[in-house]
Amino acid sequence: MVGRTARTARTVLRGARVVLPTGVVENGRVTVEGRHIVEAGADRAAGGSAPAAGGEAAPGGPALDLTGHWIVPGFVDMHVHGGGGASFSSGTAEEALTVARTHRRHGTTTLLASTVTGDLDDLARQAAALSELVEQGELAGVHFEGPFISPHRCGAHQPSLLRHPDPADVRKLVDAARGTAKMVTLAPELPGGLDSVRLLADSGVIAAVGHTDAAYDAALEAVEAGATVATHLFNAMPPLLHREPGPVAALLEDERVTVELINDGTHLHPAALRLAFHRAGAGRVAFITDAMGAAGMSDGIYPLGPMEVEVTDGVARISTGPTAGSIAGSTLTLDRAFARAVTLDGLSVPEAVRALSATPAKVLGLDDRVGSLEAGKDADLVVLGEDFAVVGVMRHGAWVIDPEVG
Repeated sequence: MVGRTARTARTVLRGARVVLPTGVVENGRVTVEGRHIVEAGADRAAGGSAPAAGGEAAPGGPALDLTGHWIVPGFVDMHVHGGGGASFSSGTAEEALTVARTHRRHGTTTLLASTVTGDLDDLARQAAALSELVEQGELAGVHFEGPFISPHRCGAHQPSLLRHPDPADVRKLVDAARGTAKMVTLAPELPGGLDSVRLLADSGVIAAVGHTDAAYDAALEAVEAGATVATHLFNAMPPLLHREPGPVAALLEDERVTVELINDGTHLHPAALRLAFHRAGAGRVAFITDAMGAAGMSDGIYPLGPMEVEVTDGVARISTGPTAGSIAGSTLTLDRAFARAVTLDGLSVPEAVRALSATPAKVLGLDDRVGSLEAGKDADLVVLGEDFAVVGVMRHGAWVIDPEVG
């Protein structure tokens, strides 16, 4: 109709503790319009009180009382292989969407699709299929973990499928992802390793050091060549020793490197996690899941690429073959990593938020859209209870889980 302008749906979330880049705002307010945040800060309501759910409405939309809750940015997982019984390595859109939707229900609103070592042509086909979901906005990019990793630190990857990081092979996978490749994990000490790191850095793709047998100096060389991420620090690499500090010390001490940590209580002793966190700080730590298909599921048998994994008491291990018994990723979801960080590891809520949202968003070059609660950014947020359990999840302004509180 002439003279009328269509109105965009608006929702106001009020009364919760809101975690902003500047700190925690008590009795905060987040206003969402369409898929974006238009306001995040202190509630300006008279007396600072929030209306009851279903009560006072903001102009153009409802106000939801979240008193007694936390509102934090949506989590960003830069290393995840599967969940909900599905795997990104299947190469099918159906399974990839199952993975994404499973992790969204646990607060992860942005995630990379991580592959597992396989035949180069198979990985290229997987990347091509996943790239379509990236283009549709379902995924944030593709992460190749393997096959360019050390046979001495292969963990749950199939040893027979490993290969040296020949730059031509690395380029083949990056090209197969059609501009959606975000990260490649490789062992820089292998033939072609440093040249591949340089290739990735020049191409705008993150070179991550992982599944590596590199010594301290070799790890430093990789950073000088352009590597900027440590894939699940401590895991699948030589341990930190007093005469041979190895890659752990090199990657921890260099300010250019962001370190991934798997905070599930299985991959890392709490003391090791605290050591890494307090050396690197929240600005250089990205909590990840490294989750496989059993995340969000019960114990049982699950595929991981070409291998079979048995999950017992929530711990995934390769069940057959030359790497039987090796830990095979995790069954972690980032809401559990968050709760563990603030209730067991002694991190403050803002520190945990930064490690689960702002830092990985910055590493991935997505911090202009996600990773913090700021006007103009995507309305990706998580509502947590006093016990830090997930109560609500919003992605792009739509509820994935409606908090239904008040």
